[in-house]
Amino acid sequence: MKRLLPVFVAAFAASAFAHQDLDVGNARTPNEKPRFVGAIHSTCYEEADSDDLLTAGLGKTGLQGAAPAFGNPLAPTAAELRRNAIHTNYRAVLDITTAGGYGSFYGPNIDKDGNDTRGEGKVAGCEHLAFADNGSGRENVTLMVQIPASFDPDRACIVTATSSGSRGIYGAIGASGEWGLKRGCAVAYTDKGNGNGLHDLMTDAVGLIDGTRVAADAAGAASHFTAKLSDSERAVFNVAFPNRVAFKHAHSQRNPEADWGKHTLQAIVFAFYMLNEQYGTPGHKGKRIVLDRKNTLVIASGISNGGGAALAAAEQDRHNLIDGVAVTEPQIQPGDTHRLSVMQGSTLVQTIGRPLYDYFTWANLYQPCAALAVGADAPAFAFLFIPNASGAAARCAGLRAKGLLTRDALPEQAAEALAKLRAYGWQPDSDLLHASHYRFATNAIAVTYSNSYGRFSVADNVCGFSMANTDPAGSVVAQNPLAQAGIFATGNGVPPTTGVNLVYNDSVGGARLDLLAISPSSNPPAADFALDGAICHRNLVEGRDIVSGTPLSGAMREASRRVREGIRAVLVDAELKKTPTIIVHGRSDALVPVNHASRAYYAKAQADGHGARHLRYVEVTNAQHFDAFLPGGPVFAGYENRYVPLHVYLISALDWMYDHLKRDKPLPPSQVVHAVPRGGVPGAAPPLTGANVPPIQAHPDRDDLITFRRSTLFVPD
Repeated sequence: MKRLLPVFVAAFAASAFAHQDLDVGNARTPNEKPRFVGAIHSTCYEEADSDDLLTAGLGKTGLQGAAPAFGNPLAPTAAELRRNAIHTNYRAVLDITTAGGYGSFYGPNIDKDGNDTRGEGKVAGCEHLAFADNGSGRENVTLMVQIPASFDPDRACIVTATSSGSRGIYGAIGASGEWGLKRGCAVAYTDKGNGNGLHDLMTDAVGLIDGTRVAADAAGAASHFTAKLSDSERAVFNVAFPNRVAFKHAHSQRNPEADWGKHTLQAIVFAFYMLNEQYGTPGHKGKRIVLDRKNTLVIASGISNGGGAALAAAEQDRHNLIDGVAVTEPQIQPGDTHRLSVMQGSTLVQTIGRPLYDYFTWANLYQPCAALAVGADAPAFAFLFIPNASGAAARCAGLRAKGLLTRDALPEQAAEALAKLRAYGWQPDSDLLHASHYRFATNAIAVTYSNSYGRFSVADNVCGFSMANTDPAGSVVAQNPLAQAGIFATGNGVPPTTGVNLVYNDSVGGARLDLLAISPSSNPPAADFALDGAICHRNLVEGRDIVSGTPLSGAMREASRRVREGIRAVLVDAELKKTPTIIVHGRSDALVPVNHASRAYYAKAQADGHGARHLRYVEVTNAQHFDAFLPGGPVFAGYENRYVPLHVYLISALDWMYDHLKRDKPLPPSQVVHAVPRGGVPGAAPPLTGANVPPIQAHPDRDDLITFRRSTLFVPD
């Protein structure tokens, strides 16, 4: 039976948040509620058969099946939204197919020792949800702690599960969330200040912390995200740009990435508070602390943006809350890497350590054209051309017309574009992925992060882009009320998601879906995937017009200054002190290339000597960023037979870190793990076996060791 605990509500003046304390108390001192924590919503799932922490009552079987229907699709309940959010987010980061490893290598039924329990893997326990805020109601960073019934105060542990991408609070439940719950650890989640927050500017509807949707006026400071527009400003915008929406990551005007580390630390502090509310001893004015940093093991973990947040938290940890870090494919941006180099085998890598917006705006220019260089062999290649069959060729032609490519024939232009991507830090191992990544991620990330880094309003329409639902012809249409009602469960916080797409307002003939947009400068007019908009984004990075070479002026110059200032605010130092850390990254990653993220971060830490002896880097061949693409099928055909699930190595890294901290097991040397693709043909890859995903080695062959000497990182082929 589900039991609702009391809701603890506290209101604080804004001044109370002036100096947020990211420390926890000591044993026997009062358990004081953190000042940054607002109302706490608590639910216990005492009989996991009906509902639970890990699977929302769906179990292993239900997670693998179709999403359950809402009782009233126009007004799903908070419990229904939570259930479906767990279903969506679990599947969004994992290969959910049996042949791909679900139910055998990982999944709710696999216990902490890797054994198949042959059960559904439901986890009883209590879940606590709250906003962290500075008192203004403008931040409202979602925090959550799950405390499994198996938690043992005598073996206390906390694992962080910061959401990947721009996902909501359940974004990491299938990653480090599952690992922590199986270990009996409390899991500290945060959506890191972006999350899946949608404001419908036409209807003025927003979401609450539980995903239910109400009018912005009714939500007030309890809104997960309300765009910073007055009613009159919103009315003017709606006349000029009807049916648009704002997303929190893009349009909060906060640059939340600058605080991802802080928010992860806040989640840890919140976890300590809730643990001591549950297990603390009675005191004169409430509970007294029994669990503190001295008797509680804390591992910071996550994948992608969540992995970057874990590393940032460890760098910012001034109170020694974090005992160890284990992450995969971290989106991390080390500053000042110009003096470092990377050698892979006998090849010098030409470009490393570029900031995310830098390398994404480069990809945004060249990926569609480069996709033609690998042709139908590319996974999901054909899907790029739906709905615009000639778009990639038009992009090549547009780049040539503007002098951004030099060759005249289409095949040579495509080869030149691919060479530009390789020269800018992408691995040859990523060649086949450019088509699918452009279709589902690249342009959306360029738009989202330009808005975020520059702290722009949704009304600014940076580089001519907005966000809206579109019809098959690409025209803007009104929001689908059924889709919007459930977007807490189905959305990922950045278009394309749940019907919301990117729209190029400046397209010839009027605003169009970016994939169907015609650039004003194209001659003759052609649907070139909004090339003019992609050039605009690149101009913001370089501070000049990349076509004419002239410096930017006026509003564009100011926009560029703001974006570059925002980029500087998110760069990290790779100073982990003595915190033991394992970073794992797939060599084939086309979204967060190893040369810009993990390789550069590891090299900088080694060069500067900050925690160098305690940091390990493991690079896995034939692994890429999106395990959720591995099932293949009609959309991502070709992934399943070429790439292995990196999630297997997140589990391994967490196991290794736990044993290192609890049992003094030595950390593994930095190394390359040569994973083996499943093979076969798309749609008929054989089942994953242990031979496909060899373990991280305690004593790897000398030829597999990753080493660092005299400012150069040496990575074996």
